[in-house]
Amino acid sequence: MKKRISMLLAAAMMLTLVSCGGKPNTPSNTGSQNNPGSQSNSSANQSNAGGDAAEDWHIGIITGTVSQSEDDLRGAEAIQAKYGADKVKLATYPDNFTEELETTIQTIVNMSDDPQMKAIIVNQSVPGTAEAFTQIKERRPDILCIAGEAHEDLPVVGASADLVCNNDFVSRGYLIIRTAHELGCDTFVHISFPRHMSYETMSRRVAVMTEACKEFGMQFVLETAPDPTTDVGVTGAQAYVLEKAPEWIQKYGQNSAYFCTNDAHTAPLLQRLLELGGYFIEADLPSPLMGYPNALGDLDLTAEAGDFDAILAKVEKAVVDAGGEGRFGTWAYSYGYCLSAGLAQHAINVIEGKSEITDMDDVAAALQEYSPKAAWNGSGYTNADTGVKEDNVFLIYQDTYIMGNPGKFMGATDVEVPEKYYTVK
Repeated sequence: MKKRISMLLAAAMMLTLVSCGGKPNTPSNTGSQNNPGSQSNSSANQSNAGGDAAEDWHIGIITGTVSQSEDDLRGAEAIQAKYGADKVKLATYPDNFTEELETTIQTIVNMSDDPQMKAIIVNQSVPGTAEAFTQIKERRPDILCIAGEAHEDLPVVGASADLVCNNDFVSRGYLIIRTAHELGCDTFVHISFPRHMSYETMSRRVAVMTEACKEFGMQFVLETAPDPTTDVGVTGAQAYVLEKAPEWIQKYGQNSAYFCTNDAHTAPLLQRLLELGGYFIEADLPSPLMGYPNALGDLDLTAEAGDFDAILAKVEKAVVDAGGEGRFGTWAYSYGYCLSAGLAQHAINVIEGKSEITDMDDVAAALQEYSPKAAWNGSGYTNADTGVKEDNVFLIYQDTYIMGNPGKFMGATDVEVPEKYYTVK
């Protein structure tokens, strides 16, 4: 049986979140004490040594742009606001990262030119991240390399990174279907495109979803939509979903649930589901900000920026007012925001000698600073082909929140996922 780790911390950790755009409400540093039994590699041990590194450090965070992954960037900005732009350096890779691979790699590698750089975090870790980390380790083995939401095969990224954290595509593949079944859905529609389906994380999740639909007596359907990184762009991809979603809803009925693997597809899909019926359990990278504000008519969340309790409450009210009660879900706290901010905080804790790089409890504590009221769960990644467990690759997920009056958490983090799903591929 896989070891699973509960990450719901005590109420004492319910701290105010950092503001995205203005003056931050700075959470206290609550990094866990070092665990002598945890595993870490040589670069992590060097960084844990303290001394000058603990007093004079820089970290770099590379994310997508606002147009592709706003939450990831906002989480990075929150850490920069907390520690200052002199300590936390930010960069973004190109929107069309698949066509600008060399630019992406160089953007990451350039961070290592700073002699005070102690850690580099990439979220999302798009193709090219593994190569960039390899180059960095050749030049600067002392720099911690941390990958959030890797797009490349996890063993490949894990070979060059000190730590990799991805959403738990195995557990979520089962739990999303289970939740849809609990809400009364009879059909699950998965929307993607060939590039995404070539990723192990996404193809394995489809295999798990397919098996889970069989277990719960549901129909599983694959639909396609354009890749926004191709010539069609974000605008063309969104226009396609707006046009096709009514056909899908008519074809599969009101009790169909929908899931898309691309952030850009989310808002137009939500818009049509709110208008025409159907269910949406949670996004590929869930957040109350993922698609909902645009789908709800450019919902203004300026006053709530950075306060995810307030953001969720406002989004939930708008969803209920639009007739979506009980049909739309999310994670209460943005995954992308929490991952950028949490992994950066974890890196700082490691640099300052307060945490171990591959101690899951330490990672959890850092994430919890930016999601104080949420439950998390997670496990180590096991290669389905070899059966080998990667010591520095973790899969994590947050409980699913279904919006309503009142809304409710579904208790997904308490569900024991049947062991058979961990070897489905």
